[in-house]
Amino acid sequence: MRIREGYLVKKGSMFNTWKPMWVVLLEDGIEFYKRKADNSPKGMVPLKGSSINSPCQDFGKRMFVFKLTAAKQQDHFFQAAYLEERDAWVRDIKKAIHCIDGGQRFARKSTRKSIRLPETINLSALYLSMKDPEKGIKELKLEKDKKVFNHCFTGTSVIDWLVSSNSIRNRKEGLMLASSLLSEGYLQPAGDTSKAAAEGLSDTPFLDLSDAYYYFPDSGFFCEGNSSDDDVVLKEEFRGIVVKQGCLLKQGHRRKNWKVRKFVLREDPAYLHYYDPAGGEEPLGAIHLRGCVVTAVEDMPDSKKYDVDNILFEIITANEIHYYLQAASPAERTEWIKAIQAVARTGK
Repeated sequence: MRIREGYLVKKGSMFNTWKPMWVVLLEDGIEFYKRKADNSPKGMVPLKGSSINSPCQDFGKRMFVFKLTAAKQQDHFFQAAYLEERDAWVRDIKKAIHCIDGGQRFARKSTRKSIRLPETINLSALYLSMKDPEKGIKELKLEKDKKVFNHCFTGTSVIDWLVSSNSIRNRKEGLMLASSLLSEGYLQPAGDTSKAAAEGLSDTPFLDLSDAYYYFPDSGFFCEGNSSDDDVVLKEEFRGIVVKQGCLLKQGHRRKNWKVRKFVLREDPAYLHYYDPAGGEEPLGAIHLRGCVVTAVEDMPDSKKYDVDNILFEIITANEIHYYLQAASPAERTEWIKAIQAVARTGK
């Protein structure tokens, strides 16, 4: 069973290099892949006899690092993007190690307790049935609020499928089961309506509605703007909906000097464009975010002339290009990190 997965920055075992890795926490170990789409892992750390240390302060410039020490006393260092993400990984890894030591199966008790899901339900098997190309839930292209959602489905279609497959007795029971699938990560919310419910702004985490959209986490889901025929046709990289924009300090790659740039974050395709803040419609450059890792960093030698405490962050692209950016405040840095993470997961 996959307990948790996502991009983290991992330190190399031989050299002091940090690279983005797709990390998968299983019941008995942690696998890490160079890319999410890879079939074979680059490595695996068994959890039996392992221990975890967090916070790990072995690397002064890197924040939100945790250390996993394997049974053979090999240290593995991982860096999350922000505090809550690191704590979630550490919590699940600790629980997985505890389950192995006690001869137990990993289970999220809080989900079953709050939703009162029968222990006989096998969510993993149900998820595979839902994804069956012939008999599962059909992935569609849906439109809402001038956005097009690709490879997704409605909340109503999920409940309909559960009823038709005899997985539940009624729609109320279907809501409990679908909410559990959502809580365990087998379903993901797409769009403001379903995201608000998942964040606790509705009576149930999952919505049995035709305008609440969801998708499978390993599908080809992406969202794009829906332009009319009268709109100006823009280049591929400029057609995405703007998620966030504002001015940041950016470090140059060659001279290592810092300059103020206006940044525009687009949802699909997943690009972070930067412009001259004095004006100009053409961007000076762009950072492709699909498959990237973004993390907070503490300080950099080339940044000492600025007050950089708790406001620097780093983007490492899928082809391992490093970009260093500086926000105006810790809160703004967190906002940028979370926005970039969301786009990196869902954009093309």
